[in-house]
Amino acid sequence: MTFTQLLALVGSPAADIGVSADSRRIRSGDVFVAVPGVHADGHNFIPQAVKNGAAYIVCQKPVDCRPAQMVLANRCAYALGLLAQAAQGNPSSQLTNLAVTGTNGKTTVSYLTRSVIETAGLEAGLVGTIILSAGRAVQEAAMTTPDAVTIAKAARQMVEDGAKYMVIEASSHALDQDRLAGISFTAAAFTNLTGDHLDYHKTMEDYLAAKTKLFLDLPPHAIAILNAQSEASEKIAEKCRVRILRYAIDEPTDITAHVQSMNAAGSVFSIEFNNYMEKVRTPLPGMHNISNHLAAAGLCLAAGFDLGMVAKGLSALKTVPGRLEPVICPAGQKAGIGVFVDYAHTDDAMLNVLNTLKPLCKGKLITVFGCGGDRDKTKRPRMAAVAERLSDSVIVTSDNPRTEDPQQIIADILAGFSDLARRQKIRIEVDRKKAIGLAISTAKRDDIILIAGKGHETYQIIGTTKTHFSDQEVAREMMEAIL
Repeated sequence: MTFTQLLALVGSPAADIGVSADSRRIRSGDVFVAVPGVHADGHNFIPQAVKNGAAYIVCQKPVDCRPAQMVLANRCAYALGLLAQAAQGNPSSQLTNLAVTGTNGKTTVSYLTRSVIETAGLEAGLVGTIILSAGRAVQEAAMTTPDAVTIAKAARQMVEDGAKYMVIEASSHALDQDRLAGISFTAAAFTNLTGDHLDYHKTMEDYLAAKTKLFLDLPPHAIAILNAQSEASEKIAEKCRVRILRYAIDEPTDITAHVQSMNAAGSVFSIEFNNYMEKVRTPLPGMHNISNHLAAAGLCLAAGFDLGMVAKGLSALKTVPGRLEPVICPAGQKAGIGVFVDYAHTDDAMLNVLNTLKPLCKGKLITVFGCGGDRDKTKRPRMAAVAERLSDSVIVTSDNPRTEDPQQIIADILAGFSDLARRQKIRIEVDRKKAIGLAISTAKRDDIILIAGKGHETYQIIGTTKTHFSDQEVAREMMEAIL
């Protein structure tokens, strides 16, 4: 049997054939796709899939899988996406699909895009870092972009619940691993590219290549939305074969933001597109968030929304969980101390957030941060350098150390501080809860505390144990106890 024949069979309305890359989930008559993974090769699990009743084995090299039928594919990960969509009735073809990729800003762009769609009175599913929203079903996301089978099932649920749009955060891992195969995008946006995930991609060139893949796979009718103020955009544009809309702040381009005011309460700016202009008022502070608004605007304009509706929808979004999220607490307000939680876990994201908070801070700016274990180590000293430059005081702590020694992670971070900073304004507290308490106990009126790295996360991973931990909850608890 050829792959084309299998795809037609799986997509037949009369068929009831499941598709999975997990041999443990195979039932009688299913298709098992042997995807080569980062930590394990699916080809090694073919015998288990056959034992569980797989009728078809999709693989990249000939194997003896009798009594199942062998079906060869050049890229099993890509084949999985096509088969997963087919098994669910190709739901993504019934949706207008919009994607955003880039190192920073994906979540905010996706929330802003959904806000425009919902402001227009339409339904949109959201696949992202914080939640997987499939119509009425909403669950906490396990990763930025889930596997192809999960996406296909979510898309089917979206269609059944009346959604017309699917907004997806496309991570570099997902793009490299073909998790979005089988989905035709109407538009895709690129935010920026800074150092991250080099534990996986090894080089910045490979990292950019993974992001670029989203734009190479766009259908002819699609539109690419590129940040004209990111150098990486031009490298994407060189390979892009579809129409491009570029966006920028206070620079002439296709979609331009003209900033009128910006403070702790947010920003006011106008968006100019095709010689028309509309005003946006957003409570999301910072220049980087204005750029995020432009990326979302580009996606929505490409999807057919008029500029007036885009501006209205962008203005309607009040907050994004864990993105410069203020921790509201009576004790903190009485003491005159501001506490913000942000997901910033790269040097560029840290730079954006601290640059936003610095002008708003009448007292001292205190930064609490750590770096994730088993992840890109090269960004650790870079984050330290940014924190040193823009903070009055820094407390280095743990993030999600995972299987790495927390002390070694902190040592990697400390390498980025100058000797003078280490003596004068750097403190170390491995326990994240105690570190947050230390920041609050040392803060005075008009000081601002930034707790960076975990943002919306409600857990901490130490070793292989995942326990409940919320920066917001801990900060609130500590303010009530200390202030």
